[in-house]
Order: sequence, then structure tokens, then C-alpha cells
Amino acid sequence: MAEDTIFDKILKKEIPCDTVYEDEAVLAFKDINPQAPVHIVAIPKKKVSGFDAISDLPADFTGRYMNGIRAAARQAGLTNGYRVVFNMGKDGQQTVDYLHAHILGGRELGWPPG
Repeated sequence: MAEDTIFDKILKKEIPCDTVYEDEAVLAFKDINPQAPVHIVAIPKKKVSGFDAISDLPADFTGRYMNGIRAAARQAGLTNGYRVVFNMGKDGQQTVDYLHAHILGGRELGWPPG
């Protein structure tokens, strides 16, 4: 993970984002290519490559990250429900080698998703 990803650059304020929520563990911002009326990306402020590496984060930090995802959804006004998606690996359509959650809502979401 030597090379900076777009999310590293966003955290360093080298690339601007439309912040929805931020605390000590998470930065949540509007996705630039939304797949729902509300589409937020939530990244932890400690870097791991993806969901398979989440156990590399301290458990208390992981809990704060998950709580930040919930807070971002509330901040965005998603009171009727929402979906949280973690893409993992090539077949899971992970496009950035940095753990991140997609928060989707603002309409009734279909099932199955894939």
C-alpha cells in the first residue's frame, strides 16, 4: 500500500470532497458518481486495503468507524432506511485499494443487488 489512493489524497485535503460527516475515525462524503439519490462514501482515517484487512485495525477504532457510518447516514437524513455496501476485491468491484463503505439511500432499493 505504498502508493497514495484517491482516498489518501482526500484525507490530506489534496483533493476536495463534499463532506457529509466527519469525526476522529471517519470521513464521509458524497460520491462523485452516485448510484442512488443519496450515495455517500465513508472512509476510515486509518488505512487498510479493504474489508478483508479490517481486522488489522484496532477493534475500538473499527467500532468508531462503524458508528461514523451510521452517523453519516443520519446526517444525510436517511430515516426510511439505507444500504451499506463494502466491495472487496476484483470480483466484488472494489476499485480503490482502501477500505470504504458506500451508503445508499433516498429511495426504495431493489433486491437482489447483484
